[in-house]
Amino acid sequence: MRWKTVSTTLALGAALLTGCAQSPLSGQADAGWTTLFDSNSNLNQWTLVGDANWRIQEGALQADFLRSKGPSYLVTKKVYQNTEIRAEIWVDSESNSGIFIRCQKADVIGADSCYEINIWDTRPDPSYGTGAIVDVAKVSPMPRAGGQWNTLEISAQGDQLTVRLNGQVTAQARDSKHAKGYLALQYGSGVVKFRKVQIRAN
Repeated sequence: MRWKTVSTTLALGAALLTGCAQSPLSGQADAGWTTLFDSNSNLNQWTLVGDANWRIQEGALQADFLRSKGPSYLVTKKVYQNTEIRAEIWVDSESNSGIFIRCQKADVIGADSCYEINIWDTRPDPSYGTGAIVDVAKVSPMPRAGGQWNTLEISAQGDQLTVRLNGQVTAQARDSKHAKGYLALQYGSGVVKFRKVQIRAN
C-alpha cells in the first residue's frame, strides 16, 4: 500500500459545503469528545492508505470506487489507547467497510494488526460480518446495515471491547493483543459514507 497525503482540495471543498441533514449524533452532548469528521470538517486529521476516491460530498465523507488492489483506509495521525468511538455510517447492501482500532502500524491495516469492527452484510462467513470484531468476537444473528444510516459505537477499555450498532450490543470480548494504536476507516467495496466520527479518550 502506498502513502498519500489527502489533497488540500478536499479540505477546500469541505469548507464550501453547506446545508447538510440533521445528524442523529448532533443532539448528543459533545463534552470530552473530539470530532474527527463532520460536515464542517476537512480531512487534515487523516492520512490516506491505499487508493479509493474518498471525498466530501453532501456533508458526508464518501468513497465508491477503488483504484488500488486492496482496500483503502483513512488513518488517524494520532495513537489512541482507552477510547469510546461513535460514528454514523451509511452503506449499500454490497459494501465492505468498517472501523479498525488500535492498529499497530499506520500504513499496515488489517485484522491481524488491528481490531476490525466490521460493516459487511454480504460477508461469506456472516459470523464475522456486520457488528462483529473479526477473528475476536462473532455476531449472531448478524444485523443488516445496508441502505440506511447507522450509528456504530465502539468501546475499548483495557482488554474489554464492546460494539453497539444502532443501540444494540452486537459483540463483546476480552482481548489483550493490541493495547493502543491508530484508528482507520475502511473502504473495500460498494458505496460507503461516514457522516460523523467522534472519539473520547479515557
